Amino acid sequence: MNRSVQLVKKYEIQSKQKIIDFLNSQPAGRVASIDKDGFPQVIPMNFVYFNNAIYMHSHPFGEKLDNIRRNPNVGFEVDKHICFLPSYYFHPTDASQADTLYISVVIKGRGEIVEDSEEKASALNGLMEKYQKEGRYEALDAEMPVVEEVAIIKVTPSDMRGKYKVGQHWARPYRLKMAKNIIEREGLEKARPVLAIMGVEIAANDILEIKKDPVM
Repeated sequence: MNRSVQLVKKYEIQSKQKIIDFLNSQPAGRVASIDKDGFPQVIPMNFVYFNNAIYMHSHPFGEKLDNIRRNPNVGFEVDKHICFLPSYYFHPTDASQADTLYISVVIKGRGEIVEDSEEKASALNGLMEKYQKEGRYEALDAEMPVVEEVAIIKVTPSDMRGKYKVGQHWARPYRLKMAKNIIEREGLEKARPVLAIMGVEIAANDILEIKKDPVM
């Protein structure tokens, strides 16, 4: 196999369930539609992934809705910045060596405005379950007027791909070296969640240990 293909494979999220779990762990995504002049319009949105689709709620009027009605081909993207890696981690003077740890998912699919009241209510309840995990609200049903007062955008993926770079591409000794650099630059408290994603744990005696390989 071509080495460049192998390299790309190393950064791909192989598990669809882990892609879905990542999507539903993130607070916002960006939906891209095509406007009347042929330009992409990108808008950040709250969303939930369930029943094999992305659902978003919206004001019932707006350019993005007009765009989707005119052209249902849309994109959707979610990403998480993990940590910036300054160039001097890798080379004393070469600025081009700077890098970033991240997770991202990019979707291409078909957008539509949901008309069915039952599906709209399910989508709204899914959004509430994601964003208000503590409950303390009345579940919505299709007969409630509020369900008719909002628009629900549905994106059915035709292609959904995830990429991640969280240290899985480094040999274990090198990952530990990078972890020490991150602690030195970011400080211990800011570094802890980054190291956890990298599969590195800070032991009680402040020794760094690899607890797992961060495979997605």
